[in-house]
Amino acid sequence: MNFHIMTLFPDMVDNGLSESITGRAIKNNIIKVNTVNIRDFAQNKYGHVDDYTYGGGAGMLMQAEPVYLAYRSIIESNSLSERKPRVLYMTPQGIPFSQNMAVELSKEEDIVILCGHYEGIDERVLEMIVTDNVSIGDFVLTGGELPAMMIVDAVSRLVPGVLGKEDSAVYESFYDGLLEYPQYTRPEVFMGREVPGVLLSGHHKNIEKWRYEQSLQRTKERRPDLYEIYINKLKKEDETKKQNL
Repeated sequence: MNFHIMTLFPDMVDNGLSESITGRAIKNNIIKVNTVNIRDFAQNKYGHVDDYTYGGGAGMLMQAEPVYLAYRSIIESNSLSERKPRVLYMTPQGIPFSQNMAVELSKEEDIVILCGHYEGIDERVLEMIVTDNVSIGDFVLTGGELPAMMIVDAVSRLVPGVLGKEDSAVYESFYDGLLEYPQYTRPEVFMGREVPGVLLSGHHKNIEKWRYEQSLQRTKERRPDLYEIYINKLKKEDETKKQNL
């Protein structure tokens, strides 16, 4: 899988993704991260890619041309003209990023991520190249680099071969609509707190049942919104089964 990240701070992205699991995946050529410096496409000798906004207002705006030229360089150098790739623009005005979106994106061969700065980017180029406006939350950051790295991390760990075990990405929070159950490792007793006995029993069916119940309870307590969605889903599935009998 190939990630193409358009940014004003390529070193920030490269350094952030060169560690841990993503770093190992890059080294092993399981995923590729191509950072493109938008400043390289500035149409002036100073490397400026921003200007004042029409109509007035505080702050500067990234210009359309260098962003568009950076995008075209990705398309042309990677032979992507025939199949336009998904282009994600990181913005608090976008659709909230979720595990479901990560799963969807993990099926793509190429993903382009556009990182904004200053007061944003000229709307005209966004209309021309962006396919998805994506948000990581209802707050504002100084730039799109951190959100972009989060997207790469969340999506790449779903790519076969990135994680150590194939089921590592399955039994975790949000995979089936529930939060992940609590987990424990050695020692069996830590400062008087014991590992739940069922986990030491070796009875896999009982362990699965306990984990499911814990996931339900944890979701109900911590994310009642997700719990309600999950319960309604179960009700609909039950109704469908009864109708098919």
